[in-house]
Amino acid sequence: MVPGEILAEGMDYLPSQGTYRKDNFIIASILGLARVEGKVIKIIPLSGNYLPKRGDVIIGKVADINFSGWSVETNSAYNAMLSMKDGTSDYIRRGEDLTKYFSIGDFIVTKIYNVTSQNLIDLTMKGPGLRKINGGRMMKVAPSKVPRIIGKLGSMVSMIKKATNCNIIVGQNGIVWIKGVMPEDELITVETIKKIEAESHVPGLTSIIKDFLEKKGKKVVLEGEA
Repeated sequence: MVPGEILAEGMDYLPSQGTYRKDNFIIASILGLARVEGKVIKIIPLSGNYLPKRGDVIIGKVADINFSGWSVETNSAYNAMLSMKDGTSDYIRRGEDLTKYFSIGDFIVTKIYNVTSQNLIDLTMKGPGLRKINGGRMMKVAPSKVPRIIGKLGSMVSMIKKATNCNIIVGQNGIVWIKGVMPEDELITVETIKKIEAESHVPGLTSIIKDFLEKKGKKVVLEGEA
């Protein structure tokens, strides 16, 4: 969809991200892919930087440690703060060495629980799947392509995981962690994700990725297939 393109007519649908209503029409305001969720129409942008949002699960990198916690890079214009009380359930004495929890350079799967009007970002490690990452490899993708990499209800990333036998975590901020048993499986996963990123606008993307993985010698079973 391109800016100015009519997405729907009438009052049955509601405009959301990347759209607006004019008279009886819902119109695209940005370049991207249209998605309908119930009665809501939104546009997933094809480009753009990551803007931190409350509730996002991201992959961050510990940039600094101070007396109150950890400063974390978020792959955006703003660093975030992980306080001691949100970084661990342990009781931490004043002056204790915080590197025994997270050191500078560590990658963590963490969740944004607050973003202030001044773009101060607070993180937490309290929740399912939130943890320090060990091993594997990191790659960056355009944050706007994350929904296509994950797929509807996680279908795309699930297909890649099963085909390559790799663990994959896709942060909403465009940082992806990949860990496989074999290095070559990790490399195929990286190639696959890059292909999704490059062809995210192409119809029939699931079939394209399935064919790509099969040409790499991987067995792919789509949801619903025997």
